[in-house]
Amino acid sequence: MSEEPKQTVLVVDDHESVRKQLYWALEENYRVLEASSRNQALTLLDQQEVDVVLSDLRLPPAEAEISEGLAILEAVKRLKPQLPVIVITGDEDRETALEVVHRGAYDLFYKPFNLEEVEIIVRRAAQHYRLVKDNLTLRDELRRTGGWQEGMIGSSPVLRRIIDQARSVAETSATVLITGESGTGKEMLARFIHNMSPRGQAPFKPVNIASLPDSLVEDELFGHEKGAFTGATARREGKFEAADTGTLFLDEIGELTPAIQVKLLRVLQERQFERLGGKESITVDIRVIAATNRNLEEMVDTSQFRADLYYRLNVVNLELPPLRERPDDIPILATHFAAKASAKHGKPAPTFTSVFLNRLTAYRWPGNIRELENVIERAVVISPQSVLDETLLPEKVFSYGNTSQTTPPQTVVPQLELVDGILPPDLSFETAITNFKRQLVRQALRECNGSRSEAAHRLKISRQYLHRLINELNVEG
Repeated sequence: MSEEPKQTVLVVDDHESVRKQLYWALEENYRVLEASSRNQALTLLDQQEVDVVLSDLRLPPAEAEISEGLAILEAVKRLKPQLPVIVITGDEDRETALEVVHRGAYDLFYKPFNLEEVEIIVRRAAQHYRLVKDNLTLRDELRRTGGWQEGMIGSSPVLRRIIDQARSVAETSATVLITGESGTGKEMLARFIHNMSPRGQAPFKPVNIASLPDSLVEDELFGHEKGAFTGATARREGKFEAADTGTLFLDEIGELTPAIQVKLLRVLQERQFERLGGKESITVDIRVIAATNRNLEEMVDTSQFRADLYYRLNVVNLELPPLRERPDDIPILATHFAAKASAKHGKPAPTFTSVFLNRLTAYRWPGNIRELENVIERAVVISPQSVLDETLLPEKVFSYGNTSQTTPPQTVVPQLELVDGILPPDLSFETAITNFKRQLVRQALRECNGSRSEAAHRLKISRQYLHRLINELNVEG
């Protein structure tokens, strides 16, 4: 079996000694290209496949209106928006760091740098870019094979396992119960099973129980005869009849009333029913797939759901994981939804910056796939350009997990004081730890006369990590 080819790192620095230092640190695990200027770097990017760019921020000419490093970063973001760029700088002011991040840099580190730290950042960036490319390749494959239209989009192991199980059950006539949080794609999975089954050319009829008033559920499912009730001026066919030879999908099955549960149980047992107001038994050949975001076992225990109906429905159980448990699928889902939204609103298909994707994958997505689709469509609609960046994200997504975005610059935190080794009741654990870190950083900077290099050495941490702590904890110094 042949080894997977090495990923390529492009090192851009006008000092040969720096380039060689990075070359020898990375060449064992990566194919390393070198450039001493912006023109050389862009030529190599045009001619060869590159997976990570390391670029010095302060390249000559120094008198340029914008630094050559930032010019390279902006050029890469225009040409290949998802290619990660790591910036090397000797500056330690916050403004530089914020400017670099704002313009789309994947990460940055400072001279003189720690080679172990550089290797970690490069490895993370290379893995990220490989994931992005793999997802785009899978997207194209899904489009070519028709899997895209089936609706099950993603490459994560947990989703692949569910798809494999769904393919197996699709070949049978077994009743399926799909469980999972709201917005995880339960109807998509039901359609996938139907399309992959021998019934794939027959009707697929979805019914959302929760969206119907209780008085209309029975009529929606079973239909009615003319004159069955006031206003019934003609016979109406229900979804059971409409789905004959195909699949009936009952979404939010946990919302059924006890009376309808009894009637549904009979249909599942006998495949027969009567329309409202009718006496003729109607026989149907259908497959039933049900779905719920509720715990039906607990509902059975509390007599809210019939045990015999539950066991009739739960012949095969497929549980869809929440989106937060399959973050690898977020880039490809985002790409799909962006293409869908751009077609809907008459805009060109967009691309994403690496920071945009990082924010998406870091967020917890309580609304799951449905929430992600809404966020992507919103970004496509409001974006004035075809490259989507993090400024287009809602605040809750943009700032999630980013304490530096939410900590007020002048927050005053009580001093950490333990009484008999116990934390005071009015001081949270998180606040105590944050305060303790702030004290350590302040003390180290004070004792080292403000030298960040010496302070980092004293604290036995990298200079980059110290810089991040200073920003996150709002330490003056």
